[in-house]
Amino acid sequence: MPLYPRRTAKPAEPDAPLSLGALLVQVRAALTHRFPDSYWVVAEVAEMTRPRQQGGHCYLTLTEPAGADGPGLAAQARATLWGSRYQQLAPAFAEATGQELRPGLRLLLRVKVTFHEQYGFSLDVLALDPSYTVGELARQRLATLRQLKEKDLLERQQRLTLPLGPQRLAVISSPTAAGLQDFVRQLEEAPYDFAVTLFPAVMQGESAPASIRAALDQVRPRRGQFDVVVLIRGGGSKTDLLAFDEYGLAAAVASFLLPVLTGIGHERDEAVVDLVAHRSLKTPTAVAAFLVERLARLEALILELAERVAERSREHLGRHHQRLQRLADHTHEAARQQLRRAQNELAYRSRQATQAPRQQLRQLGQHRETFRYTLPQAARQALRHEEQRLRRRSRTVLRRFVRHHQRKREALLRQQFSIQLGLAKKIKSYELRVSSLEAAALRQENRLLRQQITPNPSIRSANS
Repeated sequence: MPLYPRRTAKPAEPDAPLSLGALLVQVRAALTHRFPDSYWVVAEVAEMTRPRQQGGHCYLTLTEPAGADGPGLAAQARATLWGSRYQQLAPAFAEATGQELRPGLRLLLRVKVTFHEQYGFSLDVLALDPSYTVGELARQRLATLRQLKEKDLLERQQRLTLPLGPQRLAVISSPTAAGLQDFVRQLEEAPYDFAVTLFPAVMQGESAPASIRAALDQVRPRRGQFDVVVLIRGGGSKTDLLAFDEYGLAAAVASFLLPVLTGIGHERDEAVVDLVAHRSLKTPTAVAAFLVERLARLEALILELAERVAERSREHLGRHHQRLQRLADHTHEAARQQLRRAQNELAYRSRQATQAPRQQLRQLGQHRETFRYTLPQAARQALRHEEQRLRRRSRTVLRRFVRHHQRKREALLRQQFSIQLGLAKKIKSYELRVSSLEAAALRQENRLLRQQITPNPSIRSANS
């Protein structure tokens, strides 16, 4: 088979460029072909624009969080609730879940993928499943309660002691709330005096938790001025209670240092704040009635105790009065007996007192007679004793004088001998000195004689 050279292929001509509209038309056709049906989607409402007028449309921004793997969002898309469908779905959702559509809710929506050349990709919301949202809210509530229990905040308020008669009240409420007026009116009609200090706060909406926490922060430095904190609001829809399920607000109430009483104004459901408060009552009026009733019970208890004290006092006084009467009678009888004994003793002593002087006088007379005979004899005997004592003393003095005279005489003799001996020594020394002087004079005289006898040499030479 003969081989023929391969024919060179001609280069393909480029396609003609598409207009943006044509490209987006193809994108819409592809999306319509690929996603012809509607789909149930779970998403969280990040942003929401409500209708500005009757029959208007509601625009949503649906997101899916990235989860624990990373920050940010995993997906985001715009969604639209058209006016007629919004008027049908929004009231049904609020009635089933107890709250209105709002940002932050996690929803189960049935959507249809749409694309428009001018507005881009969007999801048309066809239906909402309220049961999913109800379950999600219940799950969040359980998670909040579990977190409070883990941090030991669920029953911390119950450990605080509520004063027997709380009258200094720190009230957190909206100044315009009807429940506050009912609360104050109920207290004013009571026969007791209450000191009410209002700490204004927003009691519904997204800003309610932060506003109530700010009010608690204002009460905290002044907590010594109050007995309890009262958190009340007027009636409202079930949606308004969502603020009181917020963890931060519940933790602030649970950890507060004063007992917190709540009267949020609902009859069937209990918010998380009610569960962590020291005492939860249904309405503000019920809180006021509780405070008044507590004071009434305290007053009744005090009156009952006062009556018991008075009765016990009367019984005690009666018993003591009888005892005092018996003691008085016994004392009176004892006094009479003592008086009789004292009178008898006095009579006996008076008799003894009259007998004793006479007996003493007789004894003194006898002693005087005895002294009359014994006194001269005693005087003579004392005189003899004194004479003997004087003789002994005279002999003693004489002996002492003789010994003293002898010692003095011996001393004088010794002194005389010493003087004579000294005088003899002096005389001897004077004699020796006189002898030496005589010898010296004799020698001087002999020298002069020798000088006179010996001739002078000068005279001898002259004579020669």
